[in-house]
Amino acid sequence: MRLVPLEDGLIEEAQREVMRYLLSADWNVSPPEMDYAVQAIIRRYAGGDPYAEVKRRSNEEALRLYGRCKDLIMGSQDPLKTSIKIAIAGNVIDFGPYTSYDLEGTLNRLLNSELRVDHYEAFKREFERASSVLYFSDNAGEIVFDKLLLETMMGMRDLRVTFVVKGGPMINDATLEDFEQVSLSRLPGVDVRVVSNGEPGTGPDRRSEEVRRWLKEHDLVISKGQGNYEILGELSGIFHMLVVKCAVVARDLGVEQGDAILLHR
Repeated sequence: MRLVPLEDGLIEEAQREVMRYLLSADWNVSPPEMDYAVQAIIRRYAGGDPYAEVKRRSNEEALRLYGRCKDLIMGSQDPLKTSIKIAIAGNVIDFGPYTSYDLEGTLNRLLNSELRVDHYEAFKREFERASSVLYFSDNAGEIVFDKLLLETMMGMRDLRVTFVVKGGPMINDATLEDFEQVSLSRLPGVDVRVVSNGEPGTGPDRRSEEVRRWLKEHDLVISKGQGNYEILGELSGIFHMLVVKCAVVARDLGVEQGDAILLHR
């Protein structure tokens, strides 16, 4: 809440309403789905998207690293794996569990270490016979590194890419505005679709039959981030790329918080 530019009195009111909601919430829903309602309360008190400026700065910070990361990929012995590691490192940009992050530190650490779960060989096999990719993005800023991964993949194969963002604001999740700001819209062969932020009219839910049809329409499916893993992890045939950010997901995966993951289920 302290990232939201509100007076202390309004912050307290919002926190009390959030607590009332949590006390009456259905605890069988997933954490991301529960967060839909929490963030809707915060947006109402903020009078719009409280993270808009944070997201813009995240995109700008990531874009400043674009050239350096591009050089690292081009000079790598395995550009595809290097671009995957860079894309996973970008997942540290998340104001849901974090109030701050060390992007460059995470980038350097991942480039000089192994992934804790590494299904790269399976990814490479699927990629080498794919002609279409469905890519569920996670956060603003992070999508600059998603762009680098897609550029690498599209430089190796002729691919049709469907890039998925939120249809409305949800913490610092990527939206159409972020897609445009980082110039993903300029990549040839890249289309964009939206999924719901929990509010009516913002797109289909990620568990909907429509989204399941999207999965069947594409040869390779990539899911970025812990929130997407919590929603899509029950489905098979998806490659999950994330930095583990909470104890519950760490236990589910048999890893530690902070570990970098490339998982195929």
